[in-house]
Amino acid sequence: MNNFFLEDVINKKLLSYQYNDIVPNGLQIEGISIVKKIITGVTACQDLLDQALLNHADAIIVHHGYFWNNESKYIHNMQRKRLQTILSHQINLYSWHLPLDIHPKLGNNAQIAKKLNIFIKGNIGIPYVFWGILKNKMTGIEFAKKIEEKFKKYPIHISKNTPEYINRIAWCSGRGQSFIKQAYKFGIDAFLTGEISEETTHIAKELGIHFFSLGHHATEKDGIQSLGKWLCKKYNLDVDFIDIYNPA
Repeated sequence: MNNFFLEDVINKKLLSYQYNDIVPNGLQIEGISIVKKIITGVTACQDLLDQALLNHADAIIVHHGYFWNNESKYIHNMQRKRLQTILSHQINLYSWHLPLDIHPKLGNNAQIAKKLNIFIKGNIGIPYVFWGILKNKMTGIEFAKKIEEKFKKYPIHISKNTPEYINRIAWCSGRGQSFIKQAYKFGIDAFLTGEISEETTHIAKELGIHFFSLGHHATEKDGIQSLGKWLCKKYNLDVDFIDIYNPA
């Protein structure tokens, strides 16, 4: 498949043009024109680039790419090595950030809902913070164990002054802890996200809701995998996901 055509079909699928993001979405670095082998991953770190070389990839598709608004514009040290690896091997680097958090089927948040049997009711006025209802209400401990079962990782769980059962829940993949107060207005019993801050513990306790932190990486692996599976099924492309371990 032509590298720019690949960008176009994914942009259309993820409706990328709708979102004002803090990082470019699409083909960030142009490589060889014909893409046959694709490696997907969460972040375009050096370990993923090295694995892509071992797998003779023509393209890498990630959720966390390069050229963030708050990123230094100087190409030094690790940035130089990363770009040198990509350019010298003519690899195409693609990245989709918010579009891959928001998509109602393939996105990270949709995949969280699918894994945890949450019926999505909508968002809280922020398109990448979802809320919904559990298919079967459960205690905080039961829900934490379900998270562990589905994600192979036990979450940090703040549970002081909380309701016995969780029914209504809000969630945001990645760094979503700052949205807990907005989500509380939707009458939730629990909030799930990737990261936790020092103040999050106090906010959850004082609002009286369960808070679950699973790790940024763990909550953002499934969106990129679902995109890869869609490309395989629809376009018969050779796509493999490589999970570079990250406990954060």
